[in-house]
Amino acid sequence: MPQPRSVDRSRSITQLSIGEYLIRRLADYQIRHVFGVPGDYVLRFYSMLERSPLDLVNCTREDCAGYAADAYARLVGMGAVCVTYGVGGLSVVNSIAGAWAEKTPVVVISGAPGLGERSERPLLHHCVRDWTTQYEVFQKVCAACTEITEADTAFREIDRVLDICFRQKRPVYIELPRDMVDVVPDSIRPYSSPPRQSDPAALAEAVKEAVERIEEAKAPVIIAGVELHRYGLQAESIALAEASGIAVASTLLGKSVVSEVHPLYVGLYEGGMGRPEVTEFVESSDCRILLGTILTDIDLGIFTANLDPRRTIHATSDDLRISHHHFQGVLLEDFIRELAKAAPRGAPRVLPPGPSAVAGAWELVPDAPITIARLIRRLNEALDERTIVIADVGDSLFATSELVIRGQTEYMSPAYYTSMGFAVPATLGARCAKPELRVVTVVGDGAFQMTGMELSTIVGRRQPAVVIVLDNAGYGTERVLLDGSFNDINPWRYERLPEILGGGTGHEVRTEGDFDRALRAAMADPPGLHLIRVHLSRDDFSSTVTRLGESLSKRIRD
Repeated sequence: MPQPRSVDRSRSITQLSIGEYLIRRLADYQIRHVFGVPGDYVLRFYSMLERSPLDLVNCTREDCAGYAADAYARLVGMGAVCVTYGVGGLSVVNSIAGAWAEKTPVVVISGAPGLGERSERPLLHHCVRDWTTQYEVFQKVCAACTEITEADTAFREIDRVLDICFRQKRPVYIELPRDMVDVVPDSIRPYSSPPRQSDPAALAEAVKEAVERIEEAKAPVIIAGVELHRYGLQAESIALAEASGIAVASTLLGKSVVSEVHPLYVGLYEGGMGRPEVTEFVESSDCRILLGTILTDIDLGIFTANLDPRRTIHATSDDLRISHHHFQGVLLEDFIRELAKAAPRGAPRVLPPGPSAVAGAWELVPDAPITIARLIRRLNEALDERTIVIADVGDSLFATSELVIRGQTEYMSPAYYTSMGFAVPATLGARCAKPELRVVTVVGDGAFQMTGMELSTIVGRRQPAVVIVLDNAGYGTERVLLDGSFNDINPWRYERLPEILGGGTGHEVRTEGDFDRALRAAMADPPGLHLIRVHLSRDDFSSTVTRLGESLSKRIRD
């Protein structure tokens, strides 16, 4: 896990204004880009950002800025979004709620009316009900919040919330009144981060019990979760698997935390939604080792999973349970590292074929109508270890879950919060975070119509990407759950958008041959933006969505 730099004292912090100090501390956490939309309450700080070493990325909408910062944080370690008060802050709440749900460390900076403007409670624009309304909203979706109202505590408060963001991997909120931006504090109250360490006795006992259970088991398995990514513990988890010889599955939210071509990787565990052989392999285990796994309904196959807690070792950043034994004061990273050092010997098992073996070779049928299954099979051929895959929700998510990700942390999607519209703004964030990597984005037409105009920012910044729009004229996954005309949307000429936006190449795809040509052209043009519109039948769904529909539609109808 990357560590923040200590405070740079090349220019004494006593000479810095509150706004300057905030910018410096963001840089200390390796944040190089700040996403946002300007507004009058934040313009003074925006001007300061523009003159700073940080790259200010203006987005088309505040929620898009939040999604971009979320994706950026997943790849860099922390992200930042800056908006104005009221109309800006309340517009970004949904994006930040998603960051909370999926443990993404995003710093929200909101401008606010100046303290001097509030004395007689004037009816200032953008305000809702009370000065504290927005602050109270963000308290529900952030790990820490602060309003900078006193100069002598400002630096300490900034340090406090940034430290919590980094340690807890949750979003935080800083409200900055516009008349506090340029204030230079007369005195500074320093902040000391609380110590982060495991209780040695509890750690030793937990590792001892875990080793005993693993070595007694006849069929152990590791289930890797998203926190391995957030806390940078992929290598340690692989070290544990290799030292013990235990096979690894991952959750959908944790997809790509383990390279999916690793010989010990067996695939995604999704309960009844997943591949039957992987489900059987996991559920027949008498020792399931869940590492950094958030047990959501999606990850549990809409409650079709069968994970008996009596046969489970479950370690997260918040908790450690071995069967019904609860260990306090044990950090996730310490537990994984010490368990890897202990190298428990897992009983050998016959592994099901991994995702790369299941995918098989793809053979072109040029005139055949393109289907989602065939599209995924062809796209899989084009991926390598330097490709980031971004998927929106719906079949964009469930179909791409069958892709084989060659590297680690190179697949991202809002797989728990499942907020439509994540993918295109996330493409912007990913391109800023890792410009050396290729980005391939898969998004449904419904999600694209929500936030697809963020392509304008991508074009304006001359950023390359391959954006595949799955066009089935509506909300396909919802049709599986409960069909109706409410799931239909007005079709756009998506392939014409590069022309309208002033950059990139559009492609229209109806057959396998069309898609093969479009994908070849896109992959052969690394500096270019390519938007590929893929016409799909209304009743064409991935097998995962079909199984999901069978589980969820009963709940909806009942």
